[in-house]
Amino acid sequence: MGDKARQPTHIREMLDHLGIEPGGGVVPRWSLAYTTAFHRCEGCTNKQACRDWLATMPALVNFAPRFCPNADIFFELQVEQPRADRSNGCVEPKPDPLGETEA
Repeated sequence: MGDKARQPTHIREMLDHLGIEPGGGVVPRWSLAYTTAFHRCEGCTNKQACRDWLATMPALVNFAPRFCPNADIFFELQVEQPRADRSNGCVEPKPDPLGETEA
């Protein structure tokens, strides 16, 4: 495969927009998903649409665009991947500013 056939991917930017940790691919549970997403992105024929979408979307969005061949993988990673801003035990819960406790 020559250099001319290689096209840049926008997977890093897409992960950032979706709030997915790019380094999560080193976790064995998600490494296949990340690898699959990268290869799908390499072969994607919607690169211009992807660039346009990334340029016009806010910094964080909830879903990948419909034309994205990785929409299913990205959704799965959003749901399954632990993130510091979710209350799944990754961070201590913030103290109640009123000092009330749950019974």
